[in-house]
Amino acid sequence: MSEERPARINCVLIAGGLYHDFDFARLELLKLLGEDPRVRTRVFEDYANIDAIREADFLITYTCDVIPPLEVQEALRDWVKDGGRWYALHGTNSVLRLFDNGLYGSPRWAPLMMETLGTQFIAHPPIAPYKVTVADPDHPLTQGVEPFETTDELYLMERHGDLHVLLETEFEGEATGFDEHVWAHDRHPVLYIKPQGAGAVLYNTLGHCRGHYDMQPALDWWPQVDRCAWDLPVFYDLLRRGIAWAKDRKKGGE
Repeated sequence: MSEERPARINCVLIAGGLYHDFDFARLELLKLLGEDPRVRTRVFEDYANIDAIREADFLITYTCDVIPPLEVQEALRDWVKDGGRWYALHGTNSVLRLFDNGLYGSPRWAPLMMETLGTQFIAHPPIAPYKVTVADPDHPLTQGVEPFETTDELYLMERHGDLHVLLETEFEGEATGFDEHVWAHDRHPVLYIKPQGAGAVLYNTLGHCRGHYDMQPALDWWPQVDRCAWDLPVFYDLLRRGIAWAKDRKKGGE
């Protein structure tokens, strides 16, 4: 009687961009992916190898200001709609430019990508503690997760389409240093799903990280090492749950 062999699962991990410790994030994500011996991962800094993405069973991205050309954005949209699952982390939805007024802004230069992701990053207040609450306690991704406090970048975003919000936070105040800096009181997604076609995007805004050299060329030296939500066991729990969700394509959008 022949031994049953589990099927290989192909992952693409994209980690790169500006102002973050991508070496740290890349290694932590690879360690989590390596917990399942079926998963074989190809690693890139950007979306240029669209053939690898098309062949992947799932996609994980941890980027900042990495925007593919339009034809690649179209391919990503089609891949998701055809059943792909994309676990997008932290700055994947960012477009950052330093404006003439000395403030950072978020040009709306990639509407198709942001429509696929479900949001576009606009600003964040200075890094400080904030509370994350559970918007849907019955979903498998958040079942049993309790409200928690994190010290991280609180993402203030522009929404695109219908989002199934799983975790959220509240904010009112100033996003210092950003062009769009005044924010009225509102709830903001922290973890959400955007189903589309036969696939879906799962977005987790948490997980800022930065080392001493990661603000170059703007600054030669950043004085402290920031790990933010990476210091919390609940964040690793959410990462593991998200990876499990991404591997399970047969369940479609949710």
